[in-house]
Parts: sequence; C-alpha cells; structure tokens
Amino acid sequence: MGKYFGTDGFRGEANINLTVEHAYQVGRFLGWYYGQKSRVTPENPEGRCRVVIGKDTRRSSYMFEYSLVAGLTASGADAFLLHVTTTPSVSYVVRTEEFDCGIMISASHNPYYDNGIKVINGKGEKLEENVIEEIERYLDGEMEEIPFALRDKVGRTVDYAAGRNRYIGYLISIATRSFKNRKVALDCANGSASAIAKNVFDALGAETYVLHNNPNGLNINTDCGSTHIGGLQKFVKDHGCDVGFAYDGDADRCIAVDENGEVVDGDRILYLCGKYMKENGVLVNNTVVTTIMSNFGLYKALDRENICYEKTAVGDKYVYENMVKNGNCLGGEQSGHIIFSKHATTGDGILTSLKVMEVMLEKKESLGKLASEVDIFPQVLKNVRVHDKQLAQDDTRVQEEVAKVTEALGSDGRILLRQSGTEPVVRVMVEAASLELCEKYVEQVIGVMRSQGHVI
Repeated sequence: MGKYFGTDGFRGEANINLTVEHAYQVGRFLGWYYGQKSRVTPENPEGRCRVVIGKDTRRSSYMFEYSLVAGLTASGADAFLLHVTTTPSVSYVVRTEEFDCGIMISASHNPYYDNGIKVINGKGEKLEENVIEEIERYLDGEMEEIPFALRDKVGRTVDYAAGRNRYIGYLISIATRSFKNRKVALDCANGSASAIAKNVFDALGAETYVLHNNPNGLNINTDCGSTHIGGLQKFVKDHGCDVGFAYDGDADRCIAVDENGEVVDGDRILYLCGKYMKENGVLVNNTVVTTIMSNFGLYKALDRENICYEKTAVGDKYVYENMVKNGNCLGGEQSGHIIFSKHATTGDGILTSLKVMEVMLEKKESLGKLASEVDIFPQVLKNVRVHDKQLAQDDTRVQEEVAKVTEALGSDGRILLRQSGTEPVVRVMVEAASLELCEKYVEQVIGVMRSQGHVI
C-alpha cells in the first residue's frame, strides 16, 4: 500500500485527508499519463485520452467529480460522466468501450463524510502499483510540473449516461430465467444501486420492493445496506418475500437474506454458487478463491462437495489477483465482494444477486434450503492493541500457545492471528463448535501476549 492509495483507492475524510486539490492533481496526472499513450481508433478519431467517471451519492462526490474533471481536461483528456452509478459499471464501460481508464468516486461502505478515488485501468481492473507510485510522486511534488493543454488540445466533458444504460442491459442479459412471481426486496443503502438495481429486477419480471432508495447525500450506508442488514431481514419476513439483497454504497458487494429473514453472507453465496457451477461443469479448476477470513464452516462444506479452494490475504484485490494468475473463475469475501470472472473483473453486488437468483430458479429451491448446507461456525474476533505488531505476532511464547490451541481444536475449528494494515493492532480470531470455546481460546492467547508485555 502507498502513502495515499490503499487496496481500494485513495480514501479519507472529505476535505481533510482527501481534498479537492488532491482530486485535481490526480486528474491532471491521469490526463497527462494516459494522454501520452492514447492512439487513434474508430471510437477515438482524434487520439485523445478518454476517461470515464462514475460517482456514488455522497454530497462530496459532486465536488470531487468537478475537481477531477478540471484536472483531466486541463491535461487534454476528455471526461465522460456516467453520473451516479456503481463501481462495477465503471469497470464494465472502461473495458468494453475502449476507455484509457475509469474513475469511481466512492468510499464504499464508509460513512457519508468519507470519500475515495478508485482508479480502474483500461482492462477494467484496479490500477497497477507502478502507476499508483507515479501518481503519489506527483502528489508529493517529486515530478516535474505537468504541461497544460492549450487551445484545441484542452479536453471536453461529455454526458455519458448512455454507458450506464448499456451496463443495465448487460446485467439483464446475464439472467437465465424470468423472475416472474418472485417477491424480491432490495436494500440500496441510499447509494449507487439506487440508480440501477430496481430497473434490472423490474425488467426481469420480479415483484420488486425497494428499501433505502432515497439518497440525500448524507444518508448513504446509514443504518442500511450490507453492513446494517436488520431492516432488510424484518422487511423480508413481514412482507413474505422470497429473497432480499442488500448492497453497499458503491454496490460492489451483496449480502442476501433468505425467505425466513436469515442472513446469507458472502461465504454461503460462494458455496451455493460454487456447487451449482461445479454441477454444471463450469467451475474452472474445480476451485473457489477465498480469503483467510472466510468461515471454517465454508471449508468444511466445500470439502464435503470435493471442491478445492485457495486462500488469499483479505481484500478483493488479492482475490482477483489469484483468479487471474491461476485462471480461477469464482472468488470472494465473507463481506459480499463476489467476483464472477466470466462476467466481471471486480466484485459486483447486483450481478451477485442475479447469480443467486439463477441458482434458486434453476434448482427450484428456496435460498434458505440452499444456504442450510453450510454450517457457519461460531466466531470470536478481538482486536488487541500492541506496542509492535510484528514482535507480538512472532513471539515464541505466543506462537507456542497458538500451536496448543490449534491442536486442541483439531478438525473442529481454527485460530488465526492477523496484523491490522492501518493500526497497531493484532486481531485474534477463533472459530469453534461453540462461542464459549471461541472465547476461551481467544482469551488464552491474549493472556500470553499480555504476560509477554506486548499489550498496550
């Protein structure tokens, strides 16, 4: 991770850690950088740099959009505005319509006062690390000043809502069956999905109910969406819906709710989609890509179905890197970032909900029945503030205690120590047959860390 850009773009509180000046400079750099690489094509007869921009519903997203556009056009790039849209739609438009890069203005599931700049390369993937390093050098004043475009070389701004509409059409085309007579509830988190999700489900014939679909710039992710699922659970039960889907602010993740109001998280979605794909001969390498934080119950269920799995570091970026490297076609996180590489290069919440619908309709089973095949293990995770994360985790006594817990759990659970990427914290996580056992073993390890003098 860089000084400004983390695993999911340049993120921070608007006008504190992430300012309009930052956005302008990022626009200036991208317009100049890709301008040097642009070529004449039928879609681009002038050979200009072309950048497509989407945003979520935060009040500050408009401010950052204008600042990015000013920077891009000042460097000679043309900026195409999708307006309020999802992160995966920007990725789709970039890779299918030969844009040099794309920008999504969003802080995903964070509160409204945060925002972020996600840059997507011409393949619809997250930006390469070497380009990020160059952007950061420019932000820190370590590069020569970038020249301004003059006269007819100044860029222009284009209303490109048509790109978003093409993405909606693409999603509709993926569905294998009509959703007629299915009652579906959608929690749009007062975010990006508000502009797209209902259109898709209505077009497919569902009886669609929409929650939290009235963004005002301040209510994105507030007590709603994939991180606050309670409202959707109640609605599904009270209204007798067949299924509910909750998205986050930029709609790149999805958490489902079954007909009984029970949560079906990313792990269970990976299982039911992976099993269905295997049955249909399309699960490439017979492998599902997970992260180290996926629940132990998922692995037990995959083992039972003789489905292989790989584990990556936490973050959909690392999941996708594994999928590209090894040719795997399904991967994701417990949080609901699910990647279907046949259709997308990023997590896509609405696409994920369509895939869950496909499994339900093709197998003629309720989501509750399908998801019940995974027994999610109780989990306790505690964040321990320490003087030095590396020393605490590598301490011989701590590792000995972890080995003891591992042996005690055997094949009925696991323990994981993981350093925070942003705080002086070691996360101690145990999954076991009961919460009591989880709590016991977590405290056992923390006790050793404390006795060794690591805990603040």
